This record gives sequence, structure tokens and C-alpha cells, in this order.
Amino acid sequence: MEYGRHLDNPRAVAYYEATLANAAAQDDDRHMATKHLAMSETAIGRPTVAGSDSWAAHYSPGRWAHESCMILSRFGDLDAAEEHLHLALDIHGLDRRRTRAIVLADLGGVRLRQGDIDGAMATWRDFLGCADGIRSVSVQAALRDMRVRLRRYSAVPEAQQLRERAGHITD
Repeated sequence: MEYGRHLDNPRAVAYYEATLANAAAQDDDRHMATKHLAMSETAIGRPTVAGSDSWAAHYSPGRWAHESCMILSRFGDLDAAEEHLHLALDIHGLDRRRTRAIVLADLGGVRLRQGDIDGAMATWRDFLGCADGIRSVSVQAALRDMRVRLRRYSAVPEAQQLRERAGHITD
């Protein structure tokens, strides 16, 4: 962070601050996580230098919004987490289908934690459509996670259909 504070590269600063916020969240340090998440948000909102070939150019506002969601979700702020996922999906867009699939999987999980079973299933249906044909360790992990979460809803026909469809994608 000492190095990052002196950079004139908003995306790199945002990345470093979000990384520190994520580490603090993993340590259950809400104060530090919130502080550095806010600093990351300030940095990602600053314009980048045109024509810059920064190593951090990949760290887009959409990626920042997704990472922020995961931190907020860890602390149980599910409404803010969902809002950040919508930012990633709807406003900023995502540069790869794989990334979009992972964000949709996370949104389904947030909706399920909120008690919105129908919303979770609708989102996971979109996730499966996006994930089909993608070869990715992260997508495979999201598919397994979704299938495990849906086990609790074995009496719901759509949940069973989603689990079966996910099983075909993982095969």
C-alpha cells in the first residue's frame, strides 16, 4: 500500500485498496475493510490516463463492483452486494463471458441468502446459459456451489432441473 499510494494510476490504486479491503474482510476486520473499500471506490472513479499501458488496465469498474460485492456479502450487507453485482452486469458490462457467468452465479447466491428463491433460480438459469461451453476452474466451482445450495430445495421442481442441467455442464 505504501508503494501504491504514490502511483498516478487510479486503477492500480483501486486494485491495491480493494485487495487490502478483501484481506481485511477475510480477517473479519469490518472497519479496515470498509475504509479501504471506500478508498478503492474513490480511485476507480478517477479517470485513467489515455493510452496508458498499465498492468492494472484489466481492473475495470465492473471488476471492482464484483470484488466489492464479495466483500459486502461477507459482512452480510446483501442489499449493497446485490447493487454492486447489478453495477457489474448492467452498467459497466463485463469484458468476457466467463466473467459474466461468475458474476451471475454470485448474484444467484446473494439472492438465495436474501430469501429470494425465485430470483436465485432465475439468475442461476441465466448463469447456466452463460456458462455452457466455458472451460474454467472458477465456473466449475460456481456450478458445484450452485448444485450444493439447491440440494435444500429438492421438493422444488425448478431447483432439480437446474441441478441436473448444471450436472450436464460439469460432465
